Order: sequence, then C-alpha cells, then structure tokens
Amino acid sequence: MSLLEVKSLNRSFGGLRAVQDVSFCVERNVIKAIIGPNGAGKTTLFNLISGTLAPDAGVVRMEGAQIQGQPPYRIARHGISRTFQNIKLFPHMTVLENVMVGRHIRSRAGFASAMLRLPHSRREERAIREKSAGILRILGIHELADREATSLPFGKQRVVELGRALATEPSLILLDEPAAGLNIHETVLISELIMKICGQGITVLVIEHDMSLVMNISNEIVVLSSGSKIAEGTPDEIQQNDEVIRVYLGEEDA
Repeated sequence: MSLLEVKSLNRSFGGLRAVQDVSFCVERNVIKAIIGPNGAGKTTLFNLISGTLAPDAGVVRMEGAQIQGQPPYRIARHGISRTFQNIKLFPHMTVLENVMVGRHIRSRAGFASAMLRLPHSRREERAIREKSAGILRILGIHELADREATSLPFGKQRVVELGRALATEPSLILLDEPAAGLNIHETVLISELIMKICGQGITVLVIEHDMSLVMNISNEIVVLSSGSKIAEGTPDEIQQNDEVIRVYLGEEDA
C-alpha cells in the first residue's frame, strides 16, 4: 500500500479547471517532485492534499484512510505536514517558539490544565521544548533558538519553517517551493536538508521550479500542465519525455 494515493482529483474555480483528473501515488521513504509551468495547478494540488481546499471530486488516501475534505488539523494528525511558498512564521516569537507551535498538535494537555499550569501540563511543555530543540540541532540552527524568527535572513527563515513542519512528526512532508528566493549556497543547504529528512524516514513531496535541485534530489517526478498530469517517472525519464520538453520549451506541435 502506498503512503499517499491521489486518485482522479478535480478542483475548479468558476470556469477555470485548476486540477483536472490528477492521479499519482507516493511510496514510503522517497522524494517525489511535482513540477510544471506557472499556473499548472501545483499549489492547488497541495492545498487539496493538505485540507486547505476541498476537492470537487476525487479521493486522497493517506495510509489507506480517505482524508479529502477534512480540515488541515485532522489531516496533520494523519501524518501530513507542509510548508508554504510564502513563509508564514509567527512574528515576535523566537525560532524555538515557532517550532514548538508545530509540536503542540501532538500535545495532550487541554486548555484548562495548560492555563492552570498543572504538573502534567508542565511536563509536557518541557518535553515539547526539548523535542523542538532537538529538531533545531538536526537542522543546524540550534544556536539561533532564542532569536526572533522573523529577524533572520530569508534562507534561515525557510529552515525555521521546515523545522516547524517537522515538529508535527509527519510521515509525509509537503514542501512548496522550498528554494524560492534562495541564493545558490542556501539552495544547496536546503537540498541537503531535504535529503537528510528523507534519510530519517520522512517521505517528501516537493513543488519546485529549480530543475537542478529537482533532478538532483528526486526519486520520482510528476509533471503538471494546465491542471493535468502529462508525465510521471524518474528524473532521467522526465528529461527525455517529448511532451515535457514541448511544455517547458514552448514548442508547438507540428
């Protein structure tokens, strides 16, 4: 059984069919990329998988359980986490606190016990802090734990957002253009972190426009164009696919 199964997924906005009958699977412990021109439906597809949008038709299964149409917090409990193309960190909170926010989805203490600072609530808060600090060490930014997150350089903010997504203990992490706005050095760093995350048993589904990054880190690639899937395969297969070449180079059919 695949970790994630997307079957015949559709979503329209008025007369625009943003996602049209898209199907693919994501196996465990792989990095799978979704690529395509601007407006191909990539982020809409992520929104449908993560619960930000509900599909008009189709099925999304995570480890066999249907999750389409559920709110994001429930989908997160199924083991799916995501980052966004536009960074969404909490201002006036430290790097560590931003990561801890992600960790709270796995907490058990209720609002009342947290407010009253009951012993089990304090123990859980310490555990959340320790786990979040461990994530910062894995990502190599533990020395920034007490810095205000939004004061960091853009590339470091990307890493903080990645840490917050990891704090939910996902089986599958959705990365929406993690290299957007990064320089060459930062892009190399983020690609190394993505491979490191996969090496620790977390499956990665990534949207990315940087083809060098995609071809270097991906096991499999899905190509979208105008909301439809036009190709799927290994990086070598995609690079040799005539339809993909036509879409990217803008060649016209003879």
